Amino acid sequence: MRAVRFAADGGEPRLGRLEDDHVVDAGLAGNLGFDASDEAWELIANARGEEFALADIRLLHPCVPQKIVGVGLNYVSHVEETKLERPDVPVGFAMWPSALIGHDDEIVIPREETKPDWEGEIALVIGRRTYRADRAGALAAIGGVSAFDDVSGRRAQFDTPLRQFTLGKSFDTFAPLGPCVAHPASVDLDRLGLRTTLNGEVVQESDTSHLIFGFDELIEYFTRGVTLFPGDVIATGTPGGVGYEREPPRYLRDGDVVEVTVDGVGTLRNRVRREV
Repeated sequence: MRAVRFAADGGEPRLGRLEDDHVVDAGLAGNLGFDASDEAWELIANARGEEFALADIRLLHPCVPQKIVGVGLNYVSHVEETKLERPDVPVGFAMWPSALIGHDDEIVIPREETKPDWEGEIALVIGRRTYRADRAGALAAIGGVSAFDDVSGRRAQFDTPLRQFTLGKSFDTFAPLGPCVAHPASVDLDRLGLRTTLNGEVVQESDTSHLIFGFDELIEYFTRGVTLFPGDVIATGTPGGVGYEREPPRYLRDGDVVEVTVDGVGTLRNRVRREV
């Protein structure tokens, strides 16, 4: 089962169940969007409203989270390409929710950012209020998964000796999320495939068996002192293949198309435009 937040004919955001080529309306979305709670999934499962062809609607970022938690260095291949040490605990940082955009929205590169990069990731959507979870509680907190592009302004990120991760990853439009949220029971969380393409060329490909810290470990670690709420998002890290580590480096250019595909979720597609 897959859930979306969408708009039709410029109307208010709505929730719906994504089928092969259409969406079944489940009612108005509300301020939290799709929060992946049990109640939200029940609403999606019982949707009996109007059917909308995908071509006739705009898919919005499905969640409106209070917080987005980013994870760095969480695939072995990314650690190897950066030549950094394998972390002993998860590397966490914040991203501002104002950076979120949806499927087919434009990634807009600020004039000052000279090194914009892609990072295809699997996003976890939290489905229940969680604090100090054990492993079983952490798994139970996973309300869904989605595709995420942790677009990274490397100039801003590395501008200072202390590395401004939050700023470099939180420019407006730098957090594409979607096109939907897949129910966790409908995917294989232990071997969930992830692929990123740039203009049709595969630049990243891996699966969750190569994570350094699994989904349950991330939730267990971050909830030691931080409460996660339904609809909050954890971007679980990117595999090797980012532009910054290529020889020579390859950064995003005007007109590029980035696609992030997650098994059971589908493909999140965004075109790049440089700010004039």
